[in-house]
Parts: sequence; structure tokens; C-alpha cells
Amino acid sequence: MGQLFLFIVVALVVAAIVFGVTVMISGNDSALTPVEPDGRAVPLPSDRPLGEEDVAHTKFDVTWRGYRMAQVDQALQRAAYDIGYKGELIGVLEAEVLALREGRIADADVLRRAREAAIAPVTPAPPPPPATGDDPVIDVTPVPADEPVAKQ
Repeated sequence: MGQLFLFIVVALVVAAIVFGVTVMISGNDSALTPVEPDGRAVPLPSDRPLGEEDVAHTKFDVTWRGYRMAQVDQALQRAAYDIGYKGELIGVLEAEVLALREGRIADADVLRRAREAAIAPVTPAPPPPPATGDDPVIDVTPVPADEPVAKQ
């Protein structure tokens, strides 16, 4: 009885090894997909509000422990910021609608201007003009609070 059991175990092990080698040689294993090399990460956009498709198309580099933690942390921070921003925007819109329903037009205008200013794209300040020898020199040395400021 013991020899029969040992024979069955050895036969199953040999069959598993033959099957594994056959699958590896033929390469027809559809369950294994090729791993993309590092450097193919697709981060979340930082120049506009997030959309559903942005999160769906985000990819991270793969390491031996999983995804790169720094990339995942950065994406989660960006998503949390965007969710918070949109939550605040919804709150301002609800307050604006409530002010309009109650007939407080001035309050609604203030909320509308604040909302439009928050949504407007930020334009960088123009660089200062290059200094020439004719420009006056302004002293910007801080003066302690207990000393009087001399008028020039």
C-alpha cells in the first residue's frame, strides 16, 4: 500500500514538471502578461483639475515589492487635493445659489467673483526689467521696531 502511494506521488510530480517545462517552452500561457519596464509611469496631470479618465490612465512603475511608493503617494496627495478643492467649490456654489434664492444679490456677486478668481488660470508675473546704472538704489534693510524711521 505504501509503495503504491509513493508511486502515485512520484508520477504526479513528474507530470507537473513535464507540464511546466512544456508550457515554458511553448510560451502559450495566456495568464502571464509581459511586465513593462520601469520608466513607463503615467502620472496625474498637475496643470488642470482631475477627471475620471486621468485616474483611469494613471500608471506606476513596478518594483519587486509592488508599485513605487513615492509615485503612489504623490498621486494620492494630488487626488486628495483635487477632491478637497472640488468640495470647497461645491460649497461656494451652494452658498451662491442659496444667496440668489434668498434675494441677496450682492452676496451672490461676491461669491461669484471669488469663485471665478479661484478657477481662473494663474498667469506668471512678468520678469522685472534689467537693472541699468540710472536706476535709484532703494535701501530695504529692516529697521527694528523700537527705532524711529528717518525720513529721506
